[in-house]
Amino acid sequence: MSSPNPPAPPPVPFTAEVYRARMAKAADSAAEAGLAGVIVAPGPDLVHLTGYRPVSTERLTLLVLRAGEEPVLVVPTLEAPDAAAAAGAPALALRDWTDGVDPYAVASPLLAPQGRFGVSDNAWALHLLGLQRALPDTTYTALTEALPMLRAVKDAAELERLTAAGAAADATYEEILKVRFSGRRETDVAADLAALLKHFGHSQVDFTVVGSGPNGANPHHEAGERTIERGDMVVLDFGGLKHGYGSDTSRTVHVGEPTAEEQRVHDIVREAQQAGCAAVRPGVACQEIDRAARAVITEFGYGDRFIHRTGHGIGVTTHEPPYMIEGEEQPLVPGMCFSVEPGIYLPGRFGVRIEDIVTVTEDGGRRLNATARELAIVE
Repeated sequence: MSSPNPPAPPPVPFTAEVYRARMAKAADSAAEAGLAGVIVAPGPDLVHLTGYRPVSTERLTLLVLRAGEEPVLVVPTLEAPDAAAAAGAPALALRDWTDGVDPYAVASPLLAPQGRFGVSDNAWALHLLGLQRALPDTTYTALTEALPMLRAVKDAAELERLTAAGAAADATYEEILKVRFSGRRETDVAADLAALLKHFGHSQVDFTVVGSGPNGANPHHEAGERTIERGDMVVLDFGGLKHGYGSDTSRTVHVGEPTAEEQRVHDIVREAQQAGCAAVRPGVACQEIDRAARAVITEFGYGDRFIHRTGHGIGVTTHEPPYMIEGEEQPLVPGMCFSVEPGIYLPGRFGVRIEDIVTVTEDGGRRLNATARELAIVE
């Protein structure tokens, strides 16, 4: 592993004031959407809004946000010290409950008895049903549906973190090109990718897809025990979190020289990916990015072999709104970050995918991945 430049210093941490502003914006957005407030369980929304990252368990932890009212975080007493140490804790009130006490009796007074609330997508059914028992006239809607823009637009500090994560993924790709592929198992290369992501500063590795030969025709193939052979096309898709923000990139390599057909399919996907990236600009509907990439693949006769959406948002998780998919009419806004990753998948033979993270700028788009998109030859 090589690291030609000294590691960059970590970014400046988010302050309590940043989290205060995020919580206020979420509460105000909920009110504008006709909701009584927002209920946030442990997970990415809670991390984004408070900086607190607890483990989700059967014990109720819940952030309640309502316009014009102080944010309140309900936590088990045994976890209250950790919650109080979170960066956003000074911007909210903590309300703890002990084992043996009904946590829903503690949380329910914070809610409007007949209100409709947005609830984070990953909230446990156990907890939501508990709230409904305590307040049977309340109703709930998923935050992804009610407030799809909650985390979609990144500020400068978030973009800095996403850029650093993208650069680390790029460095990982440059290094993986130097390892031997032929004669090794997919799991061996996947382990190399994970180690490299960690080496270049990732605290968390979310996925290391290595799809060789026919396995590459499965977009979400997990690295298996198949031995990579000369003549294989190999799809590499990997990413995770660095400084709390995501990376996700895909490149397709070939072990030895490709056939004319393999090269042609790769060239088509590269052209489609370029078309998708070129379509990015403020005001354009998300679905237009999908249409731009899909049109190229369809023109060359492989439309039925592009079997997934063109992209997904990225931030404190590696997959989040917005989605680049037909039917999504949400206009692009400067600061949005998402993948552009068209592919062609030929069952039983091979697949090709090329992916970059792109952020919307004031007048277009900027890629956060800069590695070569040509078909790389590996040994």
